[in-house]
Amino acid sequence: MKKKILKLIEKKNKRPLVCLTAYSKPITKIIDKYCDIILVGDSLATVVYGMKNTHDIKINTIIDHAIVVKNNIEKALCVVDMPKNTYRNKKEAIKNAKLIITKSKCDAVKIECNGNNYEIIKNLVLNKIPVMGHIGFTPQYFNKFRIQGTSKKEQNKLISQAINIEKAGAFSIVLECINLKLAQKITNTLKIPTIGIGASAQCDGQILVTDDMLGLSGFYPRFVKKYAKLDKIIEKSVQKYKNDVLNKKFPGIKNIY
Repeated sequence: MKKKILKLIEKKNKRPLVCLTAYSKPITKIIDKYCDIILVGDSLATVVYGMKNTHDIKINTIIDHAIVVKNNIEKALCVVDMPKNTYRNKKEAIKNAKLIITKSKCDAVKIECNGNNYEIIKNLVLNKIPVMGHIGFTPQYFNKFRIQGTSKKEQNKLISQAINIEKAGAFSIVLECINLKLAQKITNTLKIPTIGIGASAQCDGQILVTDDMLGLSGFYPRFVKKYAKLDKIIEKSVQKYKNDVLNKKFPGIKNIY
């Protein structure tokens, strides 16, 4: 396992891990100074391309953005989501994971758990491809948002999934939209770090979609805290630009040759 990943695992129980998504050079260069992990997420589908969900984003599209992100990272671990229907069996998973790693030079891939792809994760790890797992609300396998682990049966299922993902060799696991007590139990059960999104501060780290926390995406469920209102700032800037153009204040003396 890469030294970078081993150092990440060692941070469990020492300090929380800071994680965000990125799809472009400007955002990557800013957040790399502060993040332990930068995820090139399949949220790219909805955030950048306006798709209704993450189901139809193509692997080459993710790779194109992953190349840009990885080329502009100096510090953080770069993880790339494997899109839906790119890891349905061992052969397909190996082929596509190698394609992502080879072309983007990323550090690891992320796979959403469907309850029976542990052998696929294990096979990737045996082939020296680091894997981040993902349980709870897994957007590739759900059509409608729903909090996970609300019944005892679901809670036991999620705990079992987390344990099996760790046994398969994953170096970390995302817990999405599960309650505090369950997140705490899973975090305390595992030796690998848990990364929460809507799963409380009991996880070993936190991740948000950067466009959500900056107030750009228009998607603000309860688990998202908006740290800025960039949509308002951008709109005001565009309004000022429009007025300057209409009133022939731009370009001014300083803007011409």
